[in-house]
Amino acid sequence: MTPSDNSATHFPVSIKGVIVHDGRVVLLRNERQEWELPGGKLELSESPTACLAREIAEELNISVEIDAVLDSWVYAIAPGINVLIVTYGCRVNGLGGMAISHEHKELATFALHDVAELNMPPGYKASIHAWAARLARETA
Repeated sequence: MTPSDNSATHFPVSIKGVIVHDGRVVLLRNERQEWELPGGKLELSESPTACLAREIAEELNISVEIDAVLDSWVYAIAPGINVLIVTYGCRVNGLGGMAISHEHKELATFALHDVAELNMPPGYKASIHAWAARLARETA
């Protein structure tokens, strides 16, 4: 007998990282002209944190220390295309040497007060503000 949970809807899991350095958040612009957090699809053979470390190294050419899970939600990229997004706060010593990969159209850093106006999913904005607030509490 096949377990009934195997008949559940399946969709990819994308692990994303919030990197805030000197009051600026690192974002990438994708093919849909949306700004997004660095990260990518979780592979069966890796943990979420290993996935995120690998993806950030591939997409930005930097290494990070991965901290707490910030949020998770299902994002409907397009009708019928859903992805489970899980965001983590990330710490980096500096952004020197950061470079964009072929996977994105643009790499930029934005002041935290500019995030609200960007074309990006609301869940990413909430994760950015949650991580920035935590970092602010740590330095207060």
